[in-house]
Amino acid sequence: MIQAAITGTGLYTPPQSISNDELVACYNAWVERYNRDNAAAIAAGSVPALQASSSEFIFKASGIRSRHVVDRDGILDLDSMRPRIPLRADDEPSLMCEMGVTAAREALARAGREAGDVDLVIVACSNMQRGYPAIAVEIQHFLGAGGYAYDMNVACASAAFGIQAAVDAVRMGNARAALVVSPEICSGHLNWRNRDCHFIFGDAATAVLVEPAAEARSARRFDVLGTRLRTQFSNNIRNNFGFLNACERPQRPWDDVLFHQEGRKVFKEVVPLAAELMIGHLGDLGIEPASVRRFWLHQANLGMNQLIAKRVLGREPDAAEAPVILDEYANTSSAGSVIAFHKYQDDLRSGDVGVLCAFGAGYSVGSVVMKRV
Repeated sequence: MIQAAITGTGLYTPPQSISNDELVACYNAWVERYNRDNAAAIAAGSVPALQASSSEFIFKASGIRSRHVVDRDGILDLDSMRPRIPLRADDEPSLMCEMGVTAAREALARAGREAGDVDLVIVACSNMQRGYPAIAVEIQHFLGAGGYAYDMNVACASAAFGIQAAVDAVRMGNARAALVVSPEICSGHLNWRNRDCHFIFGDAATAVLVEPAAEARSARRFDVLGTRLRTQFSNNIRNNFGFLNACERPQRPWDDVLFHQEGRKVFKEVVPLAAELMIGHLGDLGIEPASVRRFWLHQANLGMNQLIAKRVLGREPDAAEAPVILDEYANTSSAGSVIAFHKYQDDLRSGDVGVLCAFGAGYSVGSVVMKRV
């Protein structure tokens, strides 16, 4: 069996950003207008009044201070409150492709590889810009890679699932170099008029290159010691957008096709699921959790991350053990754990063990245990 290694990571960060204060100012202006326009119904008790938000509430609930987005003007426009993305012709690269190619090129550069070395591209993310042709095939084309490509969606755990697929392909000799690309335009499926979730998501794209360890050109690589995946059906995080929406009778409400969740249930049920998966995975590999130098966790919620790390370690984690990028990026779905890995790996020394763990809708959980070489 070929030893697979992660030899490069890449990140695309949209240049536009929205702070909590800016987001709250827009949201509260919309709430004020909504309550004014519906004053009679609110007074009659037939329509509930909406509550204002605050930056303090957002940070306390999530640990988020800002988020990068592909279009801030549309999101902060009271009449729109969603990103405005210019229409592209069919012969132009899609926005997801453009973001993914940028991240992929950085991953290749860090690995000392060219696009022509790649013969597998997996796009693993929570929402695809279209059904077909596959975004992965488009990225393969515009990147100049060979071999084959396909899309996969396991929500926020997609990158971990994609890495396992890439590792398996390399181990079995079905790919000599595999790219896992996670372009996330989360701002497009977020209800920016819902107080409970309007602050959660941001946009970004990541890429991870997996290849045989023996053929690695990079002096800094992570040998993959093992991967593990688990799914458990739940409706507590859901997105009902799909090609059959226009066919459904009666039509769904507009906000039903966007992201919605039962946050408290998700917290209660996902924390033990993710912690137990990592504890069991490390145990089967003969690794003590206390010996793990770093946990690159899915960046969904600060409290959730801290509690998961605490359950795995049996104590409170310090900032270096479970680094957080939520404050700047917010939740970028499948890209989040890879952003943490990309930004917080260079200080690890040879022999250090790290765990990338992603979790989300499905429920879906995936862990990748690796050792710095």
